[in-house]
Amino acid sequence: MPRERRVKSETKEAVRGENNDRRSRFRFPIQREVRYRVLSDDRFIETGLGRTVNLSSRGVAFRIDHDLTPGSLVELSISWPVLLDDRCPVRLVTYGRILRSRGGLCACTIDKYDFRTQARVMQTSPRVDTHFQRWADNLRREDLRNRVERASAG
Repeated sequence: MPRERRVKSETKEAVRGENNDRRSRFRFPIQREVRYRVLSDDRFIETGLGRTVNLSSRGVAFRIDHDLTPGSLVELSISWPVLLDDRCPVRLVTYGRILRSRGGLCACTIDKYDFRTQARVMQTSPRVDTHFQRWADNLRREDLRNRVERASAG
């Protein structure tokens, strides 16, 4: 078998994994602390802690002690394993939607992400105006605009 074809075949097998998974992106098995916040009607309806299972460029799988509602908007803040300038902790902050959740294993999209330096002392109360809420507002406006365009075209 030519080398190029063999590499593509091996890559497909790595992506599919043992369960014949058909994801288009490789998922890296990274177990890190994750904090999550679920937004509904411009309010945080749930927050908590968990642990990542794996992540790719488009999604994160993580474990918590219960299930989340599919379709919910979620913000994840994941402790990053590398220090900035070998001394400053960093967090990967992602915004997305819950795709599925069963037995405490949740999967969500990464629609937007940002790396942020981590505060030395954790904030006990969330800010009122957050990047997450602004992202969700823009997403809702875009959805409404698309619905209006489809209705006027049809």
